[in-house]
Amino acid sequence: MPLDATQIPDWTIKGELILNCNCTVFCPCVVSLGKHPPTEGYCQAWVGIRIDDGAYGDETLSGLNVGLIMDIPGNMGRGNWKAAAYIDENASEAAYDALVAIFSGAARGTTGLFGMLVSEFLGAERAPVSFETEGNARRLMVGKKIQGEVVPVTNAQGKETVITNTDYWMGPDITVATATKSRVRAHGRVWDFDGRSAEICQIDWHGPR
Repeated sequence: MPLDATQIPDWTIKGELILNCNCTVFCPCVVSLGKHPPTEGYCQAWVGIRIDDGAYGDETLSGLNVGLIMDIPGNMGRGNWKAAAYIDENASEAAYDALVAIFSGAARGTTGLFGMLVSEFLGAERAPVSFETEGNARRLMVGKKIQGEVVPVTNAQGKETVITNTDYWMGPDITVATATKSRVRAHGRVWDFDGRSAEICQIDWHGPR
C-alpha cells in the first residue's frame, strides 16, 4: 500500500538499468508507451539496476544493485503485473527498506506506477546481486535466480542504436540491445530468453513527487 506522502522522504536514484524480455524483436512498449501489446501477447522480463548515486532521505543507496522479475499478461499499460524484487545483500536495514518501498511503488515518484500496475507483488528478498560491465556487455547475476547478459545492437559503423527523446517511464533515451545470456529460475518461473529483446537505459529517478 502506498505510503502517505508526508511519510515519504525525498529520494533519488541515478545509474543504469538493463532489461531483457521475451519479445522476439525490440520491445514495442518503448515507442507505444505501453499501449501496444508485446510481440508474444504477454511480457516476461528481468531487470537489473545499478545505483551509482542514490539516497532515501538521509540513507545512502549509492553502490547498491537491485534485480527484478516482471510477469505482465498483456499490454503493459493495462496493469495486472506480477513482480518480485531482489535487494543487494550489502544493503543496510534502512537501505533495504527504502529500496523495497521504491520498487514496490510505495515511495511514489518515478516508480510509483508499480503501485498502480502491479496487482501482485511476489515479495522482496536479500540476494547477492551483481551488475557488471565488460566492454559494451552488461551482466546481471542474482545467485542462481537470474543470470543475464545484454549487449547493444550496433549499426554498420559500430555505433549503438538508440531511441531518443521518448516519454518512456524509465528514461528518454533507450539503447536497443539483445540478450546473449538469459536464465530466470525464480518464483516457479523458468525463462530462457537468449537472443531476445533487451534495453539499456541511464536512469535519473526521484520521488515522492
